[in-house]
Amino acid sequence: MTTIEEILHSKKKPKEIITLLAEKLKSDKKSVAELIKCFDRGSDTEKGNCMEAIEYVTKEDPEFAKNCLDFVIEHINDKAPRVKWETARIIGNVAQRFLDKVEEAVPKLLVNTNDKGTVVKWSAAFALTEIARNNPELKKELTTKFNEIMKIESNKGVKNIYLKYLEEVEQ
Repeated sequence: MTTIEEILHSKKKPKEIITLLAEKLKSDKKSVAELIKCFDRGSDTEKGNCMEAIEYVTKEDPEFAKNCLDFVIEHINDKAPRVKWETARIIGNVAQRFLDKVEEAVPKLLVNTNDKGTVVKWSAAFALTEIARNNPELKKELTTKFNEIMKIESNKGVKNIYLKYLEEVEQ
């Protein structure tokens, strides 16, 4: 059993598992490939833990995503809600560093703006507004989309993400 598998299958609390996975990812760049293999054959909970560990690392070190961004983008529309929201948060964390690459994520993130889950929609809003802030070429198109989304979005927290961005743009 690999180190990543041992961590994922341990009897530790979820936060401990995520912290241990993130520490392993930070200390051993090769462990990303191991984590991806575990993700591919893992349960929804294990998949969520894997993505949350990547999110944890990219929050501190966006450059880390260089070796796994294709994998993250591939899973934005996963069936598991937690995977959807963690992938979006990763995209938001790295949007400034990987402008061209995160552009590929936009159509998938827009799909998630219609998800039934509030956290999925909130995370998609976070990622999309971070992309718009950092990508002048997409700013106008995304701003138009945000205005459309705001007309149908009922959740105040999700709306506030877009409102904050739109207020910045107006200034």
